[in-house]
Amino acid sequence: MEPRLFAAEAVEPAYSAGPLLLIAAASVVLLLFMIIKLKLHAFVALILVSLLVALVARVPLTDIVTTLTSGFGSTLASVALLVGLGAMLGRLLDFSGGAQVLADSLVRAFGEKRAPLALGVAALLFGFPIFFDAGFVVFLPIVFTIARRLGGSILLYGLPVAAAFAVMHAFVPPHPGPVAAAELLGADLGLTLVFGLLIGLPTWLIGGYWFGTWAGRRYHIAVPDVFGGGSAKTDPTAATAAPDAAQSGPDGTAVAGTAPAVAGPSGGPETKAEPVHPANPPSFGTVLSLLLLPLILIFLNTGLTTLATAGTVDEDSTVVAVAQLIGSTPVALLITLLVAMVVLGRHRGESAEKIESVVNSALGPVCAVILITGAGGMFGGVLRASGIGEALADVLADTGLPVIVAAFVISVLLRVAQGSATVALTTTAGLIAPVIEATSGLSGPDLALIVIAIASGATVLSHVNDSGFWLVSRFFGMDVKTTLKTWTVMETLLGTIGFALALLLSLIL
Repeated sequence: MEPRLFAAEAVEPAYSAGPLLLIAAASVVLLLFMIIKLKLHAFVALILVSLLVALVARVPLTDIVTTLTSGFGSTLASVALLVGLGAMLGRLLDFSGGAQVLADSLVRAFGEKRAPLALGVAALLFGFPIFFDAGFVVFLPIVFTIARRLGGSILLYGLPVAAAFAVMHAFVPPHPGPVAAAELLGADLGLTLVFGLLIGLPTWLIGGYWFGTWAGRRYHIAVPDVFGGGSAKTDPTAATAAPDAAQSGPDGTAVAGTAPAVAGPSGGPETKAEPVHPANPPSFGTVLSLLLLPLILIFLNTGLTTLATAGTVDEDSTVVAVAQLIGSTPVALLITLLVAMVVLGRHRGESAEKIESVVNSALGPVCAVILITGAGGMFGGVLRASGIGEALADVLADTGLPVIVAAFVISVLLRVAQGSATVALTTTAGLIAPVIEATSGLSGPDLALIVIAIASGATVLSHVNDSGFWLVSRFFGMDVKTTLKTWTVMETLLGTIGFALALLLSLIL
């Protein structure tokens, strides 16, 4: 699959490769300075840097606005759909008590001795449609309850859960990072999903579950009384500790249109948060079926498309066309959301107004992520139009460094420097997209694996400039030193293992 072009057609570069690369390096440094030192919002910083790069690189003045808006709009064309639909699905599962059902059912199935494994598997399933911050906060009361009942360090149960949400958020569509990178690089979303799961699951098992349980036995942290017997859905701490998952007003109450409280219809006055244990929660089979439905539809599309390409089935047949339609990621998520609204809402006796209120409450927290992702696409469009991408491709060709390795290294540097995985991922994808366009011989699996490599680089070395670092530190009651020894090491293991598996598969396939 050829990489998509998100900006106006590239013009003749105004400078040679050396000055262009200096402009690229300066733009990244300026971006980091704006975000870290000036505390400028990443969305604004990306737009401003994109405009400055276009001016300095002498993109024709008449083409600058087109270059900016086409890069922004083309990225959001799919990212906004997937992230919005995925957030709505996750909110419905949370509202209905699906997370509690998943955890309780798996703990019973695995047994109390394997409770960390059961909780981690539940978090992997629930993490498919829901963001890291939101999923982590929703699961905390479940983790705390089980930890108090069974005893031991909170890390024994909490780290595998946190790792599960981190892996799903970084590697698997419809989360914004892999979706944005796939769109920028022209990678097939179905293949990205397949490789994300193939790499993400063993990565979690080794770096999340095995290390998490080891660290939980080595570092004893008592179960903190964070919620004071309440829940993550109603405690103001939960609403304010995860800025990407919720926003709160001056008095600590949830703002309409944001999680975890339920907003009024279309952002109207908020209502009280739902109880932790709904009177009629869905069954385990219902929750599992809803989580598997989009995967089945997407895999059906990918499988039949592969067979059609190989000539096994007729690519012009109606069956293949229908499978490609309902198996496209936006349509698959839309179908799943509609089914969830009926099964988790109307079928359980909820009114249409309440269901609309619930899904509306999912959109507020994701707006910033969507806009930052679009701005990252804008930055990539400017790099392409200015000729910087081609210059970077020539340098990489001269050094002999594989594209997948270069993508990982750049992503790691950006992640360590400014902390945000989303900014690191989208900026890296923007830098690498023109390189991929200029590199011949890259197959569909190659592109999907480069996406996973970038996501891996954006996962490693979470430290004090990452909001996730403080989220885990605060809720688990750890000091900075212990958080560095546990959470930071675990995140680095996840990213390193993920990249190693992606690199290995790229050499084999």
